[in-house]
Amino acid sequence: MVEGVAIAWWAALLGLAVAIVLILKKLNATYALMLGAVVGCVIGGATLPQTVNVIVAGGQSVVGTIVRVLAAGVLAGVMMESGAANRIAKTIVTVFGERFAILSLALATMIICAVGVFIPVAVLIVAPIALEVGNRLGISKVALLVALSGGGKAGNIISPNPNAIAAASGFDVPHSSVMIGSFVPAVCGLAMAVLLATLLRGRGAAPTAAEVDANDAADDASLPSIGRALVAPVIAVALLLVNPIGNVLNIELLTRFQVDAMYILPFAAVVGLFAMGKGRHLLDYSKAGIGRMTDVVLILIGAGAIGGLITNSDLSAQIVNLIKAWGVSGSVLAPLAGILMAAATASTSTGVILGSNSFGASILDFGVSPVAAAVTMQAGATVIDHLPHGNYFHVTGQSMKMTVGERMKSVPFESLVGLTMTAVACLTTGLF
Repeated sequence: MVEGVAIAWWAALLGLAVAIVLILKKLNATYALMLGAVVGCVIGGATLPQTVNVIVAGGQSVVGTIVRVLAAGVLAGVMMESGAANRIAKTIVTVFGERFAILSLALATMIICAVGVFIPVAVLIVAPIALEVGNRLGISKVALLVALSGGGKAGNIISPNPNAIAAASGFDVPHSSVMIGSFVPAVCGLAMAVLLATLLRGRGAAPTAAEVDANDAADDASLPSIGRALVAPVIAVALLLVNPIGNVLNIELLTRFQVDAMYILPFAAVVGLFAMGKGRHLLDYSKAGIGRMTDVVLILIGAGAIGGLITNSDLSAQIVNLIKAWGVSGSVLAPLAGILMAAATASTSTGVILGSNSFGASILDFGVSPVAAAVTMQAGATVIDHLPHGNYFHVTGQSMKMTVGERMKSVPFESLVGLTMTAVACLTTGLF
């Protein structure tokens, strides 16, 4: 907190509301969040110099997350630009065949997300395959998108993506602990996505032949082999698990080697790139990766600004008092904060960083363990992060050749997947 600054809770809420309205009006999310923070500070009684200090302090609070997100860009660039992610998707769909088409599509999106590809990009990668399968088997586009989006959400909470990094950084826990703690909820989320998509396969229009673009399918011969495509993600996951394995097996050497996503992810990406025989493209793929991270980093800075506003107000204290007055367990604050903040910004990563920065201390004061708080907040952020005021809603709808009305039909089913993961996360971490 900034010394000497005390902002009223209602001013913080007003600032957040201003940011949400501006996002809905299609103002750049970073500017919307920063402007909301300025409005909240000024109306809440802060002087202009204090307002600057609050926003700067908020931005500084997310620097650790930003550094790790930028590092993750190397892995994301390698997986997407080399064709490794596409190869993984094609292999999964081929192995499972038509009989388990919905499972294969959901699983493919989950795994691509889990190895570090952003969820909208993962859906974009699998969408052409899904449209072709849906046209051949008569599966509705709504069912296909529920499978892809639900699988992506499941993979997103066990990945080296910005939301998982933000959850780990926000509660100062190892990234691997968040990934491990989210594994069972992710599997349950995948199962729910497959179940819902199966029930919906006959509801709505299936993709037409005209919507299946043959040009979307990458030339199979240009893609790396599945073995080489898996080198980077396997190395990344294996190294991130070094500390947890050392703790379980009580191996001092492994526990002393402190791993961090900041250097593990780029290292795994470089090794994987050379394994695919594409080392000469390192600079190009890294440039592409950091380009994809730019928007995320800017949004995180905006989230840090509005988080600074909330942190320097008594909003979290008021919410804690409300929870106590209602007799509700304080442990629900972590998933609830994730749900509300992600809904407000239509972004999983922004929701997590807002929730952890603004309510982290209050959540831990209830006796919730940092790992449980990180896991449940991240799961909660997947419940309604796919609303129309965010890019994910439109990018995924366009990838599946859906109108806005068609895209809206899948929203409640995607939320059921997120709710399933949140409930299971609360159960497995002992919050209930």
